[in-house]
Order: sequence, then structure tokens, then C-alpha cells
Amino acid sequence: MLHGGLYVVFATCVALAAARGSLEGDRILETLNSIDSRYSTDVFEDARLDVPDLIRKYRYPVEVHNVTTQDGYILQMHRIPHGRDANNVPNRKKPVVFIMHGLLSSSADFVIMGPGSALAYILAEEGFDVWMGNARGNYYSRRHTSLNPDALLSTRYWRFSWDEIGNIDLPTMIDYALDVSGEERLHYVGHSQGTTAFFVMGSMQPAYNQKVISMHALAPVAYMANNRNLLLRVLASYSNNIESIASLIGIGEFMPNSVVFTWAGQALSRNKVIFQPICSNILFLIGGWNEDQHNSTMMPAIFGHTPAGASVRQLAHYGQGISDRGFRRYDQGSRLSNYRTYGSFRPPSYDLSKVTTPVFLHYSDSDPLAHVNDVDRLFRELGRPIGKFRIPLRSFSHLDFIYAINAKELLYDRVINLIKAMDANAFDEA
Repeated sequence: MLHGGLYVVFATCVALAAARGSLEGDRILETLNSIDSRYSTDVFEDARLDVPDLIRKYRYPVEVHNVTTQDGYILQMHRIPHGRDANNVPNRKKPVVFIMHGLLSSSADFVIMGPGSALAYILAEEGFDVWMGNARGNYYSRRHTSLNPDALLSTRYWRFSWDEIGNIDLPTMIDYALDVSGEERLHYVGHSQGTTAFFVMGSMQPAYNQKVISMHALAPVAYMANNRNLLLRVLASYSNNIESIASLIGIGEFMPNSVVFTWAGQALSRNKVIFQPICSNILFLIGGWNEDQHNSTMMPAIFGHTPAGASVRQLAHYGQGISDRGFRRYDQGSRLSNYRTYGSFRPPSYDLSKVTTPVFLHYSDSDPLAHVNDVDRLFRELGRPIGKFRIPLRSFSHLDFIYAINAKELLYDRVINLIKAMDANAFDEA
């Protein structure tokens, strides 16, 4: 029974992949071949391009920056320093917005929907200096000064969760973005795990609260006691065993991106066009599905970039939160290991009262991962919660925060107005 949760993942992928070579598969291909291009000039080309080339394709300026953490992980950041159609004067000082992706994702989340729809482009046109982070272990941050992520029968590279992403990666990237931009403070926007990591940073490295003017949490995830996702609830039952079992057979990575880019790089052969999106539907099993806001046109482009890879421990850590109904550091698996790591037999809770950055929570009624009750608890425990905003569409789900057809009108416009208001207030205080 130990493998029950993993079996759900595997069986779903295999069952759906049976569409290959079937009449249903042919219908999928017909749909892909007849899609319009409202959001992209060529969704298949967008699937093949990496993030910097994708940004260049749409004639936006882009910079690629690499920074090394204190424990040797080499992280890649993508910057859009100014707009294309508006606020497009180079080298003019602008307020900085740092954006952080969710689990199994990358900076691609914020550009893949294209100009006028993707958050990074909208922010650039509104006059912001946009920086996009990439967490250790994803496609763009899959390097280390000494460890090999592809080492056979070794998972040393992958022994991290979102605890390290929040405690080490975020401070490293934020310091770098501030140093290069010449600014003293910035605004932060995170989606899903990008919010979790921020709450970790704010509680464990409270000095960084002073470096952030405002934090905007899209689909905020800290407490998951009321999580409604069946897949994650099944996996949560085995959260303390999944990593150890995977390690025994030399597996530390969950859903790597290399398969996706190989598929895209081979000119999107007909069988793989079907196979990869179908297997990647596990993302929708985790993040929820909303037919009203689902843009089927963009699915080939999205699945060219997602999943982007993560560690097994990241998933296990979320599973522990579901089982424990708390927001704690990673359980090392035994009382002795916890004591050696934390000085206590149980992993300590993150002290959310230390998160004193002004925080705005943006949530929805139908988000299976950020339940309204858990968002309410988070809001009560934060050190400086400023606003809590419900998306005015009941069916809005977890992935809609980045992929929804009407994300700009339902969410991004409000976030940008709040950032501008907070920025003006910070300027006045200075």
C-alpha cells in the first residue's frame, strides 16, 4: 500500500496516454492543428523557445543573470527592464517587482500567455523593472558548484524543499536584484509555492521584511489543513516515506523538464504532441480545472515549459503540512534527525508573526490548494496583513492565477494598482 499514492500518478498518466494512435488521439491532433493565435503567433514555436528567447521573440528587452547561493546552487534570473510599447526608455530608474513561480514551474509562467495577457509583460508596460526568479532544481536553476543533479544512485543535489528555497534562494536573488537595479527595496509577487517560500523567508530571515515594500500572494499557500485535492491528500498519507523510498532507488527529482524540452526540440512529432500534454495533465489534477477560464489554444505552449522540475522533498514537505495541519519546517523522518537539525524532536513551526512586510492575499473560492479557511488562518497570523481579496469569479481555480483567459481583469489590474499605491506611499515616507 506504500506505493498507492505514486500509483495514482502513474496510472492516470498511462490511462490517458492510451489516446495515442486512437480516434480520440486523432481528434486531439485536429484540435491542436486548428487553434487560433490570439495569444501567440505560433504556440508550437513558443513551446520550443526558452524564456529569454521567448521574450525576445515578442520584442521585449531581456537580461539573463546567474547568482550562486551560499550552499552552491546556481540560480538563473530573467529580467525585463522596461516595456516594449510604453515605459520603454532604457536605463531609466523604475520600481522593481520580483516575481516567483510555484511548484513544478519556472519564470515561464509569467510570460507564456503572451503580451497583454502575461503578468511580466503587463508589469513592464506599466513602468516596472521586472525580475523573475527560478528556484533551485528547476530547468533554469539546475546547476551546482559541485553536485550533479543527474548523478546515478545519488540524491545529494535534491535534498532540499521549499524551506531552502525560502531561507536561501529568495534572499540571494532579492539581494542580487536590488544590487543590480540600484534600488533599496522592491515589491514581491508570488504564486503558490512562490508565496510559501516568501513566508519562510519572512519568518526565518526577518531582516528581509525591510527590503520588501509590499508582498502580493496569488493563491497563498502556507496552511493546507483544508486541502481538497485528492491526489495530494493520498500522497500526504505517505509524506514521511516518499522521499526515503525514492532515495533508495536514486530518485530525488519529481517530474523533470528534460523530457518536455526533448519533445519540443524534436519538432513536436505527432505522437509526442499528444503524449506530453496528456501526461502533464497531472498538473491539473493538482491545481484544479476551470473550464470557463481554460485557454485550450495555449496548451501546447504551456506544456512546452511545464513541468519544469522539482525535488521529491518539495512535494513531501507539502504532504507533511496536509497531514500535520500546521506550517512547519521539513520533518527529517526521525526524532533524532530532527533534534540534530533543529534542536527539537519535532520540526519547529514557522513564526508568521515575524512576517512584517505589508502582505496582500489574493484568493478564490474554488482553489483546491489554498482553501478559504486556510487563507483566513494565514491572514490572522501574519505580522502585518493589509488586505485580503477574493477573486470575483467563483469557479476561479489555482492555475487560473497564471493561465486564466481573464486573469488581467480579474486579478492583475488590482495587484498593479495596489503596488502603485504602496510604491507611492513608500516614496512619500522616504
